[in-house]
Amino acid sequence: MDNITILWADDEIDLLKPQIMFLEKRGYDVITVTNGHDALEECEDNNNIDLVFLDESMPGLTGLETLSKIKADNPHLPVVMITKNEAENVMEEALGSQITDYLIKPVNPNQILLTLKKIVDNKRLVREKTSSDYQQEFRQIFMEINSGLNYEEWVDVYRKIINWEIKIDESNSTAMWDILADQKREANAAFSKFIVKNYLPWIKQNEGPVMSNNLLRSKVFPKLSNEEPNILLLLDNLRYDQWKMLEPIFSEFFRIEEEDFFYSILPTSTQYSRNAIFAGMMPAEIEKHYPQWWKNDNDEGGKNLHEHDLLAELIDRTFRKEVKFDYAKVTNAYHAKQLNDNIHNYLHNDLTVIVYNFIDMLSHARTEMEVLKELAGDEKAYRSLTRSWFENSQLWTALQTAAEHGARLFVTTDHGTIRVNTPSKVIGDRDTTTNLRYKVGKNLQYERRDVLDVRDPKEAKLPRPNVSSTFIFAKEDKYFLYPNNYNYYNNYYRNTFQHGGISLEEMICPVVRMNAR
Repeated sequence: MDNITILWADDEIDLLKPQIMFLEKRGYDVITVTNGHDALEECEDNNNIDLVFLDESMPGLTGLETLSKIKADNPHLPVVMITKNEAENVMEEALGSQITDYLIKPVNPNQILLTLKKIVDNKRLVREKTSSDYQQEFRQIFMEINSGLNYEEWVDVYRKIINWEIKIDESNSTAMWDILADQKREANAAFSKFIVKNYLPWIKQNEGPVMSNNLLRSKVFPKLSNEEPNILLLLDNLRYDQWKMLEPIFSEFFRIEEEDFFYSILPTSTQYSRNAIFAGMMPAEIEKHYPQWWKNDNDEGGKNLHEHDLLAELIDRTFRKEVKFDYAKVTNAYHAKQLNDNIHNYLHNDLTVIVYNFIDMLSHARTEMEVLKELAGDEKAYRSLTRSWFENSQLWTALQTAAEHGARLFVTTDHGTIRVNTPSKVIGDRDTTTNLRYKVGKNLQYERRDVLDVRDPKEAKLPRPNVSSTFIFAKEDKYFLYPNNYNYYNNYYRNTFQHGGISLEEMICPVVRMNAR
């Protein structure tokens, strides 16, 4: 507190000597002036001012006029308005000019001290409280991670970790970042073991959590409204932490009714998980029933070109009545403008499905572009970039229009991503797939401890491109590299966001239901 400097502007400053002495005894430096012109001069000449107390009713340049000029040059300088006037229009004008707080005369020393604590010390107090609270819960989360959780309990643990990650980021509790990162790695190691043990039994017995192939039938179709238009928005690659950054924006126009989860199937990649979502089938079942619409990894052509067709078939199988629906996929700025232009037409449907590919493109572009690696260097920056894009996007403009017309909105994804840091060597032939988090190939050689291997793809209800094809899925933050040019690709892909394998971030996906406000 020794370095906190306050500028106090009041034409009756001599009457405030007791309050000023009170502050100086507590280590605050107080500069006093008697008019708005001198206040502006001090702000211009003195870069060390941390906060301004400003009398509202000074002669000459009024407090509000002084405030406006201070904010023009120093928009982030906290200003506390001190006034005798409680008139509503005065306070509205002051608040509109971005005062940080206000006090009503006569002010007593404790009021002033409370205001200072709230403004100047607020970040420090929040940081200390956040660190203290997380330290208390750290052991509880540690015990849960190692207690043999079921799939619902893993969702709860993941939710807790992400909520703490966001709180710690917002409070800048740098001392806690490394501790939380270690705990997250421990959680992913235990979660990978859990998936290795349980994934194939879930698939074989059709038990376990709601997964990609039954997401729509379980979490969306039963909740469709018969009275309002329904919109299903699928944001490709949307992780739970990114959803939490978008949630406050959605809340301005929508009331969130339920935040739920599902597990992405393996591989956690668009080709497999999103086709499974819209078909309501596992990939091997899609290949069997709709061979004309399924392509394996090494087949030429787009792998997600028939989502509309698969969705139409699923709707026909599910509903006994005719459902008027539309499907829109946005992969570029032109498609985004089309969506915005057509949103009024979509609101005449029973259901409109929108697939938006921006976050997926962002993660791929970040791998290839140095400037994006800098802009989205870690999870905190990646979240921030996602939020900045969304609140300025044509998508959000379209959704605001939908909210104004009373639409019901579902937001979900097909899978998430994880920032990879640990290379794992794989040897395969020229037909082995290129994905960094999963591989399909013949005679693969790999580190067994790093993967879940599925030697018979039928067990995971996956297609079998070749009679001896094996799938391997990377655990935790591993990424697969071939021995050729190993060091180059190790440096190139380290610290990039990838998907296809086993992690909390990739597999536990949000599905959120909300109504227009």
